[in-house]
Amino acid sequence: MIHYRVSYENPLTSYLLVEMTLAVPADAPQPLELQLPAWRPGRYELQNFAQKIQRVEVVAADSGAALPWRKLTKDRWAVSNAAGQQVRVRYRFYAHQMDAGGSWLDETQLYLNPVQCFMYAEGRQDEACELQLDVPDTWEIACGLPQSAPHTLAARNFDHLADSPLIASPTLQHHTYEAGGLPFHVWAQGSEALINWPKLLSDFKAFTEVSLALFGGFPVADYHFLNQFLPLKHYHGVEHNNSTVIVLGPAAQLMNDELYKELLGVSCHELFHTWNIKAIRPAEMQPYDYSRENYFRSCFIAEGITTYYGEYLLARSHVRSPEQYFTELNTVLRKHFDDAGGDNLSLADASMDLWLDGYKPGVPDRKVSVYHKGALVALILDLTLRQLSSHARSLDEVMRRLYQEFGQTGIGYTEEDYIRLVNEVAGRDMQAYFDKFIYGTEPLLGPLDKLLRTVGCQLVSAPNPAHAENTFGFRTTSRADRTDVSYIWPGSPAEKVLSVEDEIVAVNGVRETPNHQLLLPGNAPHYELTVLRQNRLLTLQLNAEPGQTFGTRYEVRRLREADEAQQKGFRQWLGWEY
Repeated sequence: MIHYRVSYENPLTSYLLVEMTLAVPADAPQPLELQLPAWRPGRYELQNFAQKIQRVEVVAADSGAALPWRKLTKDRWAVSNAAGQQVRVRYRFYAHQMDAGGSWLDETQLYLNPVQCFMYAEGRQDEACELQLDVPDTWEIACGLPQSAPHTLAARNFDHLADSPLIASPTLQHHTYEAGGLPFHVWAQGSEALINWPKLLSDFKAFTEVSLALFGGFPVADYHFLNQFLPLKHYHGVEHNNSTVIVLGPAAQLMNDELYKELLGVSCHELFHTWNIKAIRPAEMQPYDYSRENYFRSCFIAEGITTYYGEYLLARSHVRSPEQYFTELNTVLRKHFDDAGGDNLSLADASMDLWLDGYKPGVPDRKVSVYHKGALVALILDLTLRQLSSHARSLDEVMRRLYQEFGQTGIGYTEEDYIRLVNEVAGRDMQAYFDKFIYGTEPLLGPLDKLLRTVGCQLVSAPNPAHAENTFGFRTTSRADRTDVSYIWPGSPAEKVLSVEDEIVAVNGVRETPNHQLLLPGNAPHYELTVLRQNRLLTLQLNAEPGQTFGTRYEVRRLREADEAQQKGFRQWLGWEY
């Protein structure tokens, strides 16, 4: 067994003291190599956690004698003379990142994502691990790992440990509910959050039961929602083996409609990940390799389908009304259609490029979101399968079979496996769907509208109310006392005169103030703009001309008149009367 111990001296410094102790056999390969993960599951980019480590020491535990070591890479260490020794590795880790993938230490709590701060011994990732937390006796621990002793957690192996975040605190709120005969735990850290627990538990139970029914089982024996409710605005969630960390704020507004809606959406999304990516895992990640990128082309399944179901199941479980669901779907539509990157990169290639720049804006018009477009092509597939089978089959069956064939067996699936299952559920060759929407850049607008009409809905267009976006094709961001050009639609009138990062100083000779509604007053066809570009003051003429712009917004609405078949399709898709 490999032992880990976490303690601290002054919580206000945010430095954790980490110890790792392991016995090295006399005949073990030399040197002993230690690896700190370079990334974390759920965010497919290198994160360089090693930059938070300070003062590494390696000693023989019995004698206290120092053992020589050297760094091989930014996050890999080689220890000499370790054979036959009980080796103890000590270092300090800076825990000052409060988001769903981070770690945090202060006088009120210890919040830990082990994947950030625990090294593993190369070749020994499958050994059982034990984690001891040196925190006050009065502190409670929220974690998906079982406690083998007070403040001591047990893990099957390093992957189990790395994928089990925890919160230790004296102020945790804890409630449970049961679904499918299994216990679900809801933990809350944050004194400002005044939670309506009966409502929250009822809503969580509802979407959990619908999710369990969809898959016909659950990969784990229990589940933990670990919530950090902050006094400031925040939104983030990360999935784990049998838990999720969700960071939301401002906590005082948690039960207000807008923030509570976000809590429900991210919670349902992360629970769905328990099946889709934690159990149903791509072959390229079976097992995880924490030392490098794990490239895979199927994130449109892992994240796109999960994004679709994360909101859709809230409607099916009657936690949300159809119109509330459409509001969330309209946000996905807006985010997709307000970016031209979908013309230039396929979903499969965007999955690969998550490791490159998937979580940053990147250069203009280069990429497409596996989350937003992925959700829309999942909707297209679901409605197509329903149309082909008169709702006897759907994307539900594809996901259920993925779980049965791969999630329950521990075998990683390939793109070919997914295509095969889609074809089998459809009862026909679906290659055209994949060629257009997964491996190509076919527009989604027409197919979406056509399929939505089969379930009594349609895409309704409306003009973009922002004059700069609608008429001229550019978007701005305001901060402090300046307004900057942030996005220009390809082929737009604005593209002829403006550049990204231009600061708009004046409009028609009047000093610009950061207010989007007044940016281009009067909805005129011509404006004289004074901009600051690379510290040079320029005067430009902006003219309304034919071209591409952010001209149209799309929304899902029910048809004013739906026939009997369309109304029936609506009921079968959403589970609501038309």
